[in-house]
Amino acid sequence: MSTGETWQERFRTRTGERWGRSIGTFVARGFCAHVPKFPQHMAGAPGRRSHAEAAGAPGRAHLSPSIARDPWSWVERGAREHPQRLFLSTPGGREVTYAVALADSGRLAAALAGLGVGAGDRVAVRIEKSVDAVLLYLACLRLGAVFVPGNPAGTAPEFEHVLRDSQPRLAVVAPGEESLLRASLERAGVPCRETLGTQGEGSLAVLAGRHGPDFPGVPHAAHAVAAIVYTSGTTGRPKGAMLTRDNLASNAAVLAREWCFSGTDRLLHVLPLFHVHGLFVAINTVLASGSGMLLMPKFEAACVIAQLPRSTVFMGVPTHYTRLLQERGLDQASTAPLRLFVSGSAPLLPETHREFRERTGHTILERYGMTETLMITSNPYAGPRLPGSVGPPLPGVSLRVSQRESRAPAEPGGIGTLEVRGSNVFSGYWADPDKTRAEFTADGWFKTGDLGQIDAHGYVWIVGRAKDLVISGGYNVYPKEVETELDAIAGVLESAVFGVPHPDFGEGVTAAVVLRGGTELTESALIAAVRGRLSAYKVPKRVLLLAELPRNAMGKVRKEALRAAYAELYRVR
Repeated sequence: MSTGETWQERFRTRTGERWGRSIGTFVARGFCAHVPKFPQHMAGAPGRRSHAEAAGAPGRAHLSPSIARDPWSWVERGAREHPQRLFLSTPGGREVTYAVALADSGRLAAALAGLGVGAGDRVAVRIEKSVDAVLLYLACLRLGAVFVPGNPAGTAPEFEHVLRDSQPRLAVVAPGEESLLRASLERAGVPCRETLGTQGEGSLAVLAGRHGPDFPGVPHAAHAVAAIVYTSGTTGRPKGAMLTRDNLASNAAVLAREWCFSGTDRLLHVLPLFHVHGLFVAINTVLASGSGMLLMPKFEAACVIAQLPRSTVFMGVPTHYTRLLQERGLDQASTAPLRLFVSGSAPLLPETHREFRERTGHTILERYGMTETLMITSNPYAGPRLPGSVGPPLPGVSLRVSQRESRAPAEPGGIGTLEVRGSNVFSGYWADPDKTRAEFTADGWFKTGDLGQIDAHGYVWIVGRAKDLVISGGYNVYPKEVETELDAIAGVLESAVFGVPHPDFGEGVTAAVVLRGGTELTESALIAAVRGRLSAYKVPKRVLLLAELPRNAMGKVRKEALRAAYAELYRVR
């Protein structure tokens, strides 16, 4: 860039987060009094202590160092140690204590066993978010069955792919969708089919009501598969990622410690239950810490603000934060009861980060993860939360940067493919050993497919997906760098940069831009604005003004849809 600043520094400049700020005076809002030392380790370096170890236990962890490494054991512990503590509640007034969660999951587990479901059998689930959906997940953990969540808003053919691939013993669908999905269930050869609604209705609820709460506990191996979660399928047919009991438990225990969860916390849960963010990051972290959650059926900004006084922690995706900022009721008073706001599943714009802090006094904590690895990195609870960075690797997680072509280690601070290793990494793709082998390196590291770099302080910066890299005229163009410059222009709400075939350059750098309401900017004005900030080969050859960017269910921009829609943009006619 012509100013000599890196794009990371542009992030920090625009949000007031300079490295020069004294670390000793930066204390994040919350209950953990101890401020950990600033992480000086390079990710995954042997012999270096993790930042959890460097921080020390006092005031940092709310969990016993010997916490069990099985998510079901946390339900049993909660029912034993604090049976009347609320595990789940809803805005409508339904309340489920840990004792009730143990009893009701026992009835559901007995019902599943009565249908012939045993340890290792898959249970495919396509139901709306509800208390009973959470209890069904717990029942599968208790029984040792493999929970296979499906998107209730997805199409019947998409669910049929999940059924055909996972070959479940049982499929549980919403009562109103039984006829819609009957043909798919029959074609997939699913032997057992039941229904479960959001208000305790459905055939599975009837079966569970015939059983008592006592279901014999059976120990399960740490490496046993607990869930198969299908990827978003942006590069072909969705693949089933097998997550083990130890994957779920180890990651949740680390998050509970790092984010200072305690039994007094209540998470405001607005995320879907078919994705790892809402299902595992949220629910399992609550279980690991013996805390509770307020379960909302979906995200609605006004309803969220109304429930903030009953909550201490909020987890959301960037779209949630932009919509909250559109509500007049979002201010320091309404967010005062909360100690932590977490964002993930898609990149958070620096402007959103800054505006949220100005409005509420809270600094959003951004983290990074994916279906196959659960959570990989997190900005610190106490310490600098840098806009645009996803923070250092979590304790127990090793991260390295490799050159894209040679696979050799990248230079310190250099951009390359992020590869991860740790107890958080999945055991492979269901019934697809070839794909599994292809996604791991010879020495056992999982290839995330993300491009990024680790700075001198151990913070990770995501540049984009490897498949989104634009090679124009033989030069590598990292979309994030161009997006940073476009997003900095007054009147730009957000942007997405991608490459499409170009007769001269191989790929043409192309940008889709969404403007803020009431803004009048032209394509030529936007190109001119970034021309002085970027090298010539990085400047978009075209800027497309769109009403909105295409996104998947978790708010990630679908760049493959943009590439497909504008594949002929530079075609010579």
